Amino acid sequence: MWSCWSARLCCLPSPNMSNSIGNQSLMSATSLPLSSSSSYYSSCCCNRRTFTVSTLATHLPLAVALFLGTSPPSASASASAEEEDLDRYTDNREGFTLLKPTSWTRVDKAGAAALFEDPTAKANNIGVVVNPVRISSLTDFGSPNDVADKLIQAERRKESTKGAEVIQVRERTAEGGFPVYEFEYKVDSSRGGVKRIFSAAFVASKKLYLLNISHSDSQASPLNPQTKLLLEKVLGSFDLSS
Repeated sequence: MWSCWSARLCCLPSPNMSNSIGNQSLMSATSLPLSSSSSYYSSCCCNRRTFTVSTLATHLPLAVALFLGTSPPSASASASAEEEDLDRYTDNREGFTLLKPTSWTRVDKAGAAALFEDPTAKANNIGVVVNPVRISSLTDFGSPNDVADKLIQAERRKESTKGAEVIQVRERTAEGGFPVYEFEYKVDSSRGGVKRIFSAAFVASKKLYLLNISHSDSQASPLNPQTKLLLEKVLGSFDLSS
């Protein structure tokens, strides 16, 4: 699925369109309302390495599809998350950095720059994809609301999706001064049950950086406040490495 996501990332034409991690806390980032109007993403044209609002909205659900496992987390997984520490991970080759839960282990996955799994519940994971693009700023894709609106519509159109809802959309400024879009939403899928998804995206040096965090959030095993705070710290730590 990573390879599919990467291929489709480089396939869509760019429309004419004009349209914050540092020490800033994710919890203090600006929350943005979700617009009510939506249109489905455009079709693929595989001869250009560009990216559109529709494309970004397409690839985030594809990343989620990779992470949607079939095994619910155990009670011990939920309990251990409350006491989890965070370590910094830096990828010098691709040039990004983020925090990750100490006990989560790195695994290899085709197309992923990095993928970490919860050893007690492998359906809970953190993944990063990096792809070249022609544009210089994330704002060329559109506003956070534009992307979120299409993102949730793309999720709802998938056959495996029983339900999907956006919880929050944010924009923050990274240490380098470029914008970072963040999305939090919930997906109920026949492929992995109910998941809480945290995603972040930014563009730097003509590369698109995408972070996706997937965690179980079922009625039987809801995402607890401690774990949510932990995942928000991971989301807010995603940035270019210095």
